[in-house]
Amino acid sequence: MAYENLRVEPHADGFATVTLNRPDKLNTLSIALRRELAQAVAALEADPAVHVLIVTGAGRAFTAGLDLDEWSQAPAAGAWVHDAVAALRQFSGPVIGALNGLVITGGVEMALACDLLIASSTARLADTHVKVGLLPGWGGSVRLQQRIGPHRAKEMALTGRFVGAEEALAWGLVNRVVPPDDLLPAAQALARELLANPPAGVAAYKRLLDDEAALPLGEALALERERAQAANVGVTRDEIDARLARLRRQAR
Repeated sequence: MAYENLRVEPHADGFATVTLNRPDKLNTLSIALRRELAQAVAALEADPAVHVLIVTGAGRAFTAGLDLDEWSQAPAAGAWVHDAVAALRQFSGPVIGALNGLVITGGVEMALACDLLIASSTARLADTHVKVGLLPGWGGSVRLQQRIGPHRAKEMALTGRFVGAEEALAWGLVNRVVPPDDLLPAAQALARELLANPPAGVAAYKRLLDDEAALPLGEALALERERAQAANVGVTRDEIDARLARLRRQAR
């Protein structure tokens, strides 16, 4: 499928790269882009050859968030109908965010919806909802606290200031920081590392971690036991030995 606001590039190794492609608008999340994102992710989720997504932006921004030029046409309701975070989270495998530059407001919410984040050393992140008198609606306030704790989340959210890549790394907001030219190669290398494991097992573990994150400790422990009993009962010793042998070959 051809897209006007995205580039979608499947790779033979089992991952696909989705590039937000409105560089002249800092990849702001127009209704058209968000609609295409939902379509693209749904198509990739349905593709049995794609198990990992990489999401990045064209030009000097990952995304500067919601396209406010459309606010008069489709104010708050437009964001709920075309939810960029919900679009990303329909993909069952790992989603890697490759943060190539500015990551602002709704862009922070999109980044937080990714499972793993690699930032260019030039990346700068800011949640500027407070500066325009709005509140996040795509889960940003919840995920930001989960990611970096309430005190740092409050500093970032209530000041609206930019956080550089190294500070984001120190805070645990991103997994790693690399030079700009290494960003996509690093994301692709991480995708291949994930793909070295059985995709169904990776997706099941991701789902378990996500579901546990929403529960109190006791319920999370019970859920882990329940899922483990369901998933592990039928696995034979021969299957485990075969998987371990494959891992040893990969480690050489």
